[in-house]
Formats: sequence, structure tokens, C-alpha cells
Amino acid sequence: MLNFWSPDKVIDGELVPGKFSTVVNLANSWVLDQFGWLFSVCAFFSVTLCLAICCTVFWKSGFASVRIGGPNAKPLMSLWNWFSITICTTIAIGILFWSTAEPIDHLTKPPEFANVEAGSRDAAVLALSTMYLHWSFTPYSLYCVASLMFAFAFYNMKQPFTLGATLTPLFGRFAIGRGSAVIDAICLYSLVAGMAAALGSGILMINGGLHDLWGVPNANQWVLGVIAFAIVFTFVISSSTGLMKGIRILSDINTRLLLGLALVPLFFVPTFFLLSLGGEALWDYITHFLGRNLAVSKTATGELRVFAPDEWSKGYTVFYWAVWMAWAPITACFLGRIAYGRTVKEFMLVNFIFPSIFAIGWMTIFSGTALYYQTGGQVDLAEVIATKGHESVSIAVLNQFPFAVGLVTFYLLSAFICFVTSSDSNMSAMASVSSTGISPDNPEGNPWLKIVWGVTVGMVAWIMICFAGGVEGVKTLSTLGGLPAAFLEILIIVALLRVVLFHRRLDCFSELNSELISKSVSGAAGEAEGESR
Repeated sequence: MLNFWSPDKVIDGELVPGKFSTVVNLANSWVLDQFGWLFSVCAFFSVTLCLAICCTVFWKSGFASVRIGGPNAKPLMSLWNWFSITICTTIAIGILFWSTAEPIDHLTKPPEFANVEAGSRDAAVLALSTMYLHWSFTPYSLYCVASLMFAFAFYNMKQPFTLGATLTPLFGRFAIGRGSAVIDAICLYSLVAGMAAALGSGILMINGGLHDLWGVPNANQWVLGVIAFAIVFTFVISSSTGLMKGIRILSDINTRLLLGLALVPLFFVPTFFLLSLGGEALWDYITHFLGRNLAVSKTATGELRVFAPDEWSKGYTVFYWAVWMAWAPITACFLGRIAYGRTVKEFMLVNFIFPSIFAIGWMTIFSGTALYYQTGGQVDLAEVIATKGHESVSIAVLNQFPFAVGLVTFYLLSAFICFVTSSDSNMSAMASVSSTGISPDNPEGNPWLKIVWGVTVGMVAWIMICFAGGVEGVKTLSTLGGLPAAFLEILIIVALLRVVLFHRRLDCFSELNSELISKSVSGAAGEAEGESR
């Protein structure tokens, strides 16, 4: 066994396509078969809770007006910077990689339960609707629940900077004992897997673009290694400069780059096609929202089952839930930290509503453009996937526009910055979770830990894309990383629900607690005076 896992075998490629890839793929299949229902349960209750919290905003409940950090807390940054960081920390490289490639998969190979013809208009509507499902409200709810619970626990309940703190509404002080270190370790593992998966996608996409532009060797393990090193080096440096310098500035630049990219297709693709397809897809998404989030499936006898994803859902929807869950807990530490000074209402807008709307708009433009070219016959993107891989689809789409070389260069720059901005925030959170003495006044972890985590993520990503099946290896890693995080996410959902219901008892800054503290102090003073007499 030790000989099988030796580094020289990995580097020499003796595990391709041998035991390493086989073992990983078997583990992935087992996780999906045994725990696909758990991912679906977690995603459904997460989005349900977020929608319920949004309803409390309209009901003008007390919880919506709770301010993270207390009534006198001042926001760390502007709403625009906050939104930019949220977008870049969460969506990141995913929307650039999958927004054009994934809908082509759904168009050419639609799921059986949809009962639509491959390549048809109905299949195109389903494809775009599926993009909304995978990239908007449901996945953002996973981030939002964990982030809001962490922010409330760290700032308003004055708990330590640890993921165990998110469970204190359920388990009290027992949640931040020795078990907290175990929770942190599991979540760090999950994020390493999730970040390595995203980094792997970014490396492959950048390599594909460089190959098309300047003939750089494609899928060469050493070229992939150089790209990985460049990305890791940049985001480690950016993360080391702190929140208000590297992360804030890069997020601002990157969001503007994304908005600029989104404008390009609008000049060259019929707007009516995008709007009509988007409208039909949005209606399909709304009307099937409950069923698809409940993972409803049919047995051979026609019996309906809930939280029982079929094979198609396991390969796509459940995979995405696993990806987002792998990122959610540790990312929550960062998103919760930067929410200081904001109300719950503002938090829900910036971390749930606005990013989801942004994602729907992005998918309407880019996924709609890919579907337009595929269904119109201008370019066979399905053939591009079959011959060059998913990472080449976005480049093929951009090549249909004038000034393609400039656009592709601009796109690759955006992709590079996109991953850097998402990664440096997580490096910051990982270093803080791994450090001691973290407080609201001293939130930054040891800079050396950022380097260690950055190198670890880069190595794992490089090994997976070189020796475990490329994109498929990336998908497998995401699923394996999301499994342990799913159990924690379920507990966090329950903990946040208790906070929503009993926030006045749990919030150190609430009027109820202020009265209790005042009475306690007065009582103690009275007892002391009585004893002195």
C-alpha cells in the first residue's frame, strides 16, 4: 500500500489510468449512491430557510433589523465593495468555465424525466432553466446560511473564530470545546478539495485559451504545473496584503471585468432570442422549483419519491450541491467576518438576493449565447466538447465575435483574476481558522499558514487534473469534499433556525440581554452592599 501511494509513481504517471483514478472514481460513485439524498435534503432546507428569512424582512420582524456586531457597529466597506467581494468569493471561476459548456451537455443529452427531444427548443429551455437551478438561489442559500450563522455567533454571541461556534445555539459551550477542532479540520479538508476542484477547472481553461492563442502545449502536465504555480503565487501574495488592500481592490476590478464581458454578447447575439429563451427558462425554473429542489424521481412502477435523485441528477445537480457545500463552511468564516456593521436585511440582499440575480443574468447571456450558436448551426459546440474538452467551449464562443484575440485575452485575464480573488479570501479564512488568538480586533491569521494552504491546494489540483481524469477528476474531488461538509451544514441550518426564533435571547446586544445583565449587576451590587453591612 505504501509503495502504491509513493510520490514517484504519481509524478511518473504510473497511476494513469490505473489504481489512483479507479479508487477515486469508485469512492465518488459510492458517495453519490449512498448520500445523494443528503445533499438534496441539505440544499432544499437551506433555500427554504433563506426564503423564510427574506419573508421576515417583509414582515418587518425584529430579526431583520439585527445588526451584526451590535447597534453601534460601523460597516467595514461600501455596499459595492461588499457585493464585489461576495461575487468573487463565491461564483469565481465557475461561471466562466461552466456557463457555456454545461448548457450544451443538457441540450444534447437532456434527462429522461424531462421528456424533451435533444437539440430542440424545449431542450434549450430546460438547459437554461437547469443553469438557474445550479447557479442561483439554491447554491447561494448554502453560503448564506453558514455565513449568517457564523457572523451572528462570532460578533453577536461573542464566540471564538471557529466553525464550532456556528453550533453554539444548539450545543452551547460544548460546541467550542475539543470537538470544534475536529469540525475545523474536516471543513478545512472539504475546502481544500473544493478549491482544488475550482483551481483545476481554471487551470484547464487558461491552458486551453493559451493553446488557441499562442500554441502553448495543451494538457501537458508541466505547463499545467506552471499555470497552477502562477495562480497560487498571486493569490497567496494578494491574501497576505490583507482584506482592505488585495482582496478588496482585486474584487472591484474583477467584478467590473465580468460586467464588461457580459456586455459583449449583447452586441452580436439577437437580444430577442436571449430574452425570450430566458423568459421561458425562468418560468420553467419557477414552476419546477419545488420538485427539482426536492429531488423528486419516479420508480420503475411509477411511484414518486422525494429526496431520491436519479442518475442524471447525481451527475449534475448533486455534484453542484457537493461543490458548494465543500466551499460553504470555511467561506462562511470570511463572508461572515466582512458583514460586520450590516443588518440581517442587508446581509440577505448582498449574500443571497443580489448574487442570485447576477447569476441568472449571467447565465441568460452566456448560456443563452452558447445555445444560440449550437441550435443555429453557427458552431458545433458539442463537437468542441468531444474533441477538445469542456474547457475550450468558452473560447470557441468568443471566437465567433469580432476582435476574438483581444476578447479571449481579456477573458483569460478575467479568469485568472477571478480565481485569485476567490482564493485569497479563502486563504485568509483558512489561516484564521488554523490560528489562535483571532478576534474582531485581530482577524488576520498567520501569513505563513496562507502560504502552506495555497501550496497544498495547488498541489492537489495539479495531481487531480494530471493523474485523475481532468475535468472528471475535478468533479470527483468536489463530491468527496462536499460529503463531510453536508453533515455540518444540516446542523448549521437547525442552529440558524433557532437564532431566527430566539435571537433576542442569544444576541449579547439585544435589549432583553441588556436588561438581564443590568439586573444581574444590580443584584450583585445589592448582595455586596448587604454583606458589607
